[in-house]
Amino acid sequence: MTQTEVVTSTTPRRASNASRRFKRGVISVLWALAGVAIAILMWELVKWVGTLVSLPFDSGDGTMPHVWTIVDAFSQPEVRGSDTTVLQAVIASAAHSLLIAAGGFIIGVSVGLLLAIIMQRFSFMERGLLPFVIASQTVPLIALAPLIVGIGNRISFGPIQWNTTYSVMFIAAYLAFFPLSVGALRGLHSPTPTSLELMRSYAATPRQMLFRLRFPSSLPYLVPALKVSAAAAIIGTVVAEISTGVKGGIGRLIIEYAREASSNPAKVYVAVLGALVLGLVAAGLVTALDLYLTRNLPKEGKA
Repeated sequence: MTQTEVVTSTTPRRASNASRRFKRGVISVLWALAGVAIAILMWELVKWVGTLVSLPFDSGDGTMPHVWTIVDAFSQPEVRGSDTTVLQAVIASAAHSLLIAAGGFIIGVSVGLLLAIIMQRFSFMERGLLPFVIASQTVPLIALAPLIVGIGNRISFGPIQWNTTYSVMFIAAYLAFFPLSVGALRGLHSPTPTSLELMRSYAATPRQMLFRLRFPSSLPYLVPALKVSAAAAIIGTVVAEISTGVKGGIGRLIIEYAREASSNPAKVYVAVLGALVLGLVAAGLVTALDLYLTRNLPKEGKA
């Protein structure tokens, strides 16, 4: 077969893969919109039921405003007389939190991947480190955040002084490393005994086995772990911002809007929705990166 024939036969296959991915993407978007519609209907249904019977929680407009009231709060001025709307303030704060979470995500993923490689390479390290990795996630984040800030404020590296933003990034990394380390460890152990024996028959070094066998085999485990780590980094950032009161982020905005909850409860929900969308954006960026890196690879089965 000539080179021209190979290119000609490969092009329709790539076009077919792109078409299938596009259809799956459209279906996923439709299912997501259906989920949003169901959530809205359930919200309004609970409010309607609350007018008929007594519920164990308050479903009044002071705690559960109507959906259209929340939507209207998007266009309200953040402060009386200000040209900045609530939506603009939420977007700016969410972008600030996303930058901090991205730094924590990179640090956490790097640490988690390094730990996974070490634990896979040395079985005694896995037996010794894995229990501590799991136990690290049992510490309440609300109690940990002020402690990290207090210790960090005493740290300096020459002219660089540790500040609260670094503490928030550290907390985001603290939550992000765990899903990646566990997922990567499982992925690195996923090659079959036959594949391992074949690599040994070629006299492959541990480094060659890692990069040519174990890493490619771990991709189905790494991508979901990266999505969870991205969402965990967002959670860590928002919770740390709320606990430490650092300015500029969506967590601080939630605190500020919560002070107006009695007079304008819908405003708080806008900030909470901003944090929710922020987590979805982080997971979506990981998905987009995965699609880009694997765009030329054949896809089998369900995505």
